[in-house]
Amino acid sequence: MESIKILFAEDDVNLGKVLTTYMTKKGYTIEHATNGEVAYEMFCKGTYDICLIDVMMPLMDGFTLAQEIRKLDTKIPIIFLTAKNLQEDMIKGLTIGGDDYITKPFPIEVLVARIQALLRRTAPQEKEEDTIQLGKIVFDKNRQTLNINGEEVKITTRECALLLMLIEKKNEVLERGYALKKIWGDDSYYNARNMDVYITKLRKYFKSEPKIQIINIHGVGFKFVM
Repeated sequence: MESIKILFAEDDVNLGKVLTTYMTKKGYTIEHATNGEVAYEMFCKGTYDICLIDVMMPLMDGFTLAQEIRKLDTKIPIIFLTAKNLQEDMIKGLTIGGDDYITKPFPIEVLVARIQALLRRTAPQEKEEDTIQLGKIVFDKNRQTLNINGEEVKITTRECALLLMLIEKKNEVLERGYALKKIWGDDSYYNARNMDVYITKLRKYFKSEPKIQIINIHGVGFKFVM
């Protein structure tokens, strides 16, 4: 898979080195500029998948840089980095075209998670079938419904996401921790209990379909058996 290329505009040299080293080890391609003007020149000459922009920079501040980038590319994801935790700045950053906003200091792992989430949301989606046949039950993932014996049942967004993950891992084990982090963002005890409730509800939906079972694999996760 081709490496994700990041434009990183940050005047703090130490943070620049730390983040660049970490992201490179994680398999990203990252190019660091220490001021807004250099970052803008790099953007004009290069091709990037996402921009990380510090708000307070010399020569050209982060908000101005983002506005200039938006004139050239209306779709590239932009995450603002700032030491200022002011609501006005957050609103301004998101209003002028930013997609996310993270306040310093931050764990690098949190930034990586934000990058991955943003890239998933903005990635081009391949056209695929809206419905999935599960025995006699028809699952419409776009409308988030199950057609059970001619009756349409509406399911929640998280039920839909969990069912899709189970189907993708059909007849294999879907690890509990993986599903929790993908759908809920973390694998806390509270979220784990919530997921157990959703699994129980999904089992009830498929109660009328003997060819399908959702099996609990103790201490590991769940298996969607067809």
